[in-house]
Amino acid sequence: MTPTARPRRAARRAPRGSSALETLVLTALEEMKAVNIRHYDVRGQSDVADVMIIACGNSDRHVRAIAERTIEKARASRHRPLGVEGLRDGEWVLVDLQDVVIHVMLPRVREFYAIEQLWEAPLDAPTPLPRRARSARTRTRRAPAPAR
Repeated sequence: MTPTARPRRAARRAPRGSSALETLVLTALEEMKAVNIRHYDVRGQSDVADVMIIACGNSDRHVRAIAERTIEKARASRHRPLGVEGLRDGEWVLVDLQDVVIHVMLPRVREFYAIEQLWEAPLDAPTPLPRRARSARTRTRRAPAPAR
């Protein structure tokens, strides 16, 4: 290697900032007074989307209004939702904006399903059982086949 030649380094990824769509969604949620907004960068954890946003509304009417306003703002900025689920009932509305997935739900529904646990790091990771214990634990006894 000559003194002027430098070894190649792997390109570093720049720190990830929020995209315009993320900012737009978060602004729409705040404008509609969504409660307990959580924002998760799930790149590397999920192939479905880059960002998951979870928020609550105070009633089913509020949940629907939050979701509808978010969809409206996204369409105005030329981001067409791939799908919207649960808008009719208003307990849990899922809006798929391709790179950003939004969950707007009632607090009791959010508490019941606890989907944040999918994206938050566990405090105590359980230790795996030894192979022998695992196979003995999962083994079940079969009933004998009936005589013909």
